[in-house]
Amino acid sequence: MGTALMGSAVVQEFTTCEHGKTVALLRLLQLASPALPVGAYSYSQGLEWVVEQGLVTDAPGVLRWVGDALRDGMAHCEAIYLVHMLRAWRMGDVALAIRHDEAFMASRDTSELRAETLQMGFSMRQLLRQMGVSLPEEATRMAQITFPGAWSYLAHHWALSEREAVTGYLWSWLENQVMAAVKCVPLGQSEGQRLLFELSSQVERHLDAILDAAIEDAVNSLPGHALASCSHETQYARLFRS
Repeated sequence: MGTALMGSAVVQEFTTCEHGKTVALLRLLQLASPALPVGAYSYSQGLEWVVEQGLVTDAPGVLRWVGDALRDGMAHCEAIYLVHMLRAWRMGDVALAIRHDEAFMASRDTSELRAETLQMGFSMRQLLRQMGVSLPEEATRMAQITFPGAWSYLAHHWALSEREAVTGYLWSWLENQVMAAVKCVPLGQSEGQRLLFELSSQVERHLDAILDAAIEDAVNSLPGHALASCSHETQYARLFRS
């Protein structure tokens, strides 16, 4: 009888654990989905301008441009801020999360990139309210919040691990960049999927460094990206907001 009870308990624990993993995966997929209503699809982050200038004309060019932005921008700056904001929310240190959010906002080197993260942060905060998820009281008094600031709070609320959160965030960014390239280069859908396959394979090599990085290690080192974003502000005809 004791063995049977023990076996039942083990089965129950295993079932609960598997259920928890499934729910966490579904929440991660929801956060990383292009259907998340924050307007991410409307931004190219300067990619549209480099295509207009003939600097990126095909799939290999997109692979280099987005791969460099992943390595020298997202992995060295935005993803590090995301992790440290997530940790601050988990510790209940709202003041620290706000400081990280303000520092990330200051790291945006063009008005378009700053407007992008604030617009998406605003939309994300609206989504949180609609889902019945409340930011801590101190955070609700913030006039503005960045996208990784609001996104990381929902990742915390849904108890996603740091590795899961970073993976989902980087995947979401990659997918939006590739979909922008499909529209403005243009590329075929199959080429876009091949690019996603190649670029997503690069995410794993950055994860450990991102998770081990101190906040002081967050450095935005993409001068070409910044110049493309600045030039995009005055581009005569464009599909994307940045």
